[in-house]
Amino acid sequence: MSTPLIKRRRWIRWIVFSVVVVVVLAVAGPYVFIHFIEGPPPAKLSLPTTTTSVGSTANTSTTVSATPASFAGTWNIGAGSIVGYRVSEVLVGQSTTAVGRTTKVWGSAVVSGTTVTAGTFTVDMATVKSDQPQRNAQFDGRIMDVSQYPTATLKLIKPLDFGGAPSTGVVTQHEATGDLTMHGVTKSVTFTVSTERTSTGIYLLADIPIKFSQWNIANPSVGGIVTTANNGTLETLLIFTKGQGNPATTTGASSPGFGGSQITVPSTTVPPLNINPKK
Repeated sequence: MSTPLIKRRRWIRWIVFSVVVVVVLAVAGPYVFIHFIEGPPPAKLSLPTTTTSVGSTANTSTTVSATPASFAGTWNIGAGSIVGYRVSEVLVGQSTTAVGRTTKVWGSAVVSGTTVTAGTFTVDMATVKSDQPQRNAQFDGRIMDVSQYPTATLKLIKPLDFGGAPSTGVVTQHEATGDLTMHGVTKSVTFTVSTERTSTGIYLLADIPIKFSQWNIANPSVGGIVTTANNGTLETLLIFTKGQGNPATTTGASSPGFGGSQITVPSTTVPPLNINPKK
């Protein structure tokens, strides 16, 4: 066999080998990153350990009844409240979940008798963070443009009747309707809220489906590398107290800062929300 022919065959083998290596890395790289480096996404937000659910016979602790007088008044959003996003994401063929969160949320609800007659909460959008700096940069820039739209707002537009003062340790569900303002767009949303009264306050949990285009939000996908669904979930866990709530300030250029703390999401990607009264 001639030397040129041998060299040619070697060259072809190297090309084939290189292509195989590239293909393997393209598939295995994202898999290793998602499953062994980045790890699983944070669990969904939840209420404290459930004691009793309305309509259920389960009761793992003693409940304490409440009176309308103890329920009425103004409840402020306090420490421990969390707002964020959860979006399905595909990284070069590997499915994962993008999550970003912040504790910089404030607002209040007014209760008359056993009915919530008014309520609003606001989120400092620039403080919503995931575990990936590149994802955060995309979120702050082209996706949510937090410099122009530093907050998001949800304002209750229909009374929410509890049907009675909630007892401590009992989880109830109700339908709420509000105006959600994000990215300069206001849309009405109706969603289910789960509430639980504890010895220190009232917990409110809600997952609000968000279709990005309805708020003129750019699809979070990046080229052909990262693709996401055209929708996500606004995750909300609010802790209401009759004491002093979180301060209403943002990290925007016209504001000195916020008195809460930014949380670190252990692993995974898209946008959050902000809730304020509609002018």
